[in-house]
Amino acid sequence: MELSKRAQQISPSITLSITAKARELKDQGVDVISFGAGEPDFDTPKHIQDEGIRAIKEGFTRYTAASGINELKEAICTKLKKENDLEYDLGQIVISNGAKHSLYNAFLAIINPGDEVIIPVPYWVSYPELVKLADGVPVYINLKEDNDFKIDVDELRNKITSKTKAIILNYPNNPTGSIYNKAELTEIAEIAVENNIYVISDEIYEKLIYDGNEHVSIASLGKEIKDLTILINGVSKAYSMTGWRIGYAAGNHKVIKAMSSIQSHSTSNPNSIAQKAAVAALTGDQEPIKNMVKEFSRRRDYMVDKLNSIRGITCNKPSGAFYVMANISKFFGSTVDGREITNSVEFAEVLLDKGEVAVIPGSAFGTDRFVRLSYATSMENIKRGLDKIEEFVKTIE
Repeated sequence: MELSKRAQQISPSITLSITAKARELKDQGVDVISFGAGEPDFDTPKHIQDEGIRAIKEGFTRYTAASGINELKEAICTKLKKENDLEYDLGQIVISNGAKHSLYNAFLAIINPGDEVIIPVPYWVSYPELVKLADGVPVYINLKEDNDFKIDVDELRNKITSKTKAIILNYPNNPTGSIYNKAELTEIAEIAVENNIYVISDEIYEKLIYDGNEHVSIASLGKEIKDLTILINGVSKAYSMTGWRIGYAAGNHKVIKAMSSIQSHSTSNPNSIAQKAAVAALTGDQEPIKNMVKEFSRRRDYMVDKLNSIRGITCNKPSGAFYVMANISKFFGSTVDGREITNSVEFAEVLLDKGEVAVIPGSAFGTDRFVRLSYATSMENIKRGLDKIEEFVKTIE
């Protein structure tokens, strides 16, 4: 029997072989340093853990409303008002099993077969696949390194057609760490309003911003763009709660109602215990985030300075998230022990084999001239791993 066309069109993760090989080498006792982490290396703050434990002990372990508990929706509305200058009511919030699930629901709610979704490149690996799962068509807009991987509005206008349904914004960005200021977002918002297209605004890294910069949500720039924006966020990154699986979406009533209906027939409610913990995250002590951001900033500074000192490697300084995109294209056409490097996958494979360092190939993010390194690992690992990369580069001919 043949599988569905929907399943067959999904691209397998090109990073799986790297990840599996790194794990295999570690199991063999090889001192592999991995820069692949997509989650903070900090524990969930204690007051959040305690709330989860309390929920279990008090028997809050049964089904909730499919779209989430009102207590958490209220906390989200308060957070959006206080931090993002956004007014939403409870009917404009749906809580899901992580931000990825919120994105999935959003695409299913707005996309009809053949609708186009503009995706800036580099992109988070799941965006194109989520669009395809909803029978949409990814349309790519390539971002330039010398423009800090930000959208050029003229190029954006050129990508819009009669079939364009939405554009994805992700800032701070995975994998580049780029952010947008109010003026840049205003230009994008004007284009979206002019063309009546949705903005899927993935703001999951919003609290991980450095150098005194502030996050601005595109939905806060006016009534028209707010109505077109589906804001995606969650507690995974800011509160070190990746495994708790709580994300949320905010948008107009029509979209959120559709997303809630889809969720009610697919997964039902998100984890009840995690919802209670998420209330504690949003309403409780925020000091752990400040401490985490301070440490990430310190690691970022070291990693960027060190990478830019290594022959043949350059990288921009990210303004948010916890990733660095390192340009390794100068090594294309070179060899290591007779093995030619022609793309980011081959660079990553040889680096793992010979240098004992795992990085994510840029082709996973739609751009082959780079590799992504995460600094969501200890400073000790960062220093040892970058030293290993420096020694590896010396072997490239």
